[in-house]
Amino acid sequence: MLSEAEAIVRLIIALLLGGLLGFERELSAKPAGLRTHMLVAEGAALFMVCSMLLMEQFSRPEVGILIDPSRIGSTIVTGVGFLGGGMILRARDRVFGLTTAAGLWVAAAIGMLVGAGYYVIAIVGTLLAVATIVFVRRIERYLRLPDQLRERPLDELSVEE
Repeated sequence: MLSEAEAIVRLIIALLLGGLLGFERELSAKPAGLRTHMLVAEGAALFMVCSMLLMEQFSRPEVGILIDPSRIGSTIVTGVGFLGGGMILRARDRVFGLTTAAGLWVAAAIGMLVGAGYYVIAIVGTLLAVATIVFVRRIERYLRLPDQLRERPLDELSVEE
């Protein structure tokens, strides 16, 4: 049975992990930054904890009544997808906001995992997401550089190039 203290711990962990993901977006001056990612992760955790508590409270296996907590989880995926869709903008021949939208989607998944009590998976997922955003950006920038600049080491390249 999920205690209120354990539920609070889950919410705090989701908030912190969402913040870790949002911190990078904040440093990059993206529209959905630290607070947005923190709130999405916490909100997803709240929905998962609520779903699990409702399942415990209202399921009666002895008479064949089982509440499925994954139903609320599936609506989180849909809702955050809608929120992420609002982050995607198109200007001329470029599309902006895809990484931010994907980051919000990942923040929701992290929150759901923490809400369900899968801390290690949520922490590893957060670290992988942050590493993807930070390090793959460097690779993408390197691949877009003209050949004469590409010969310089990645750490010598500045943001302005």
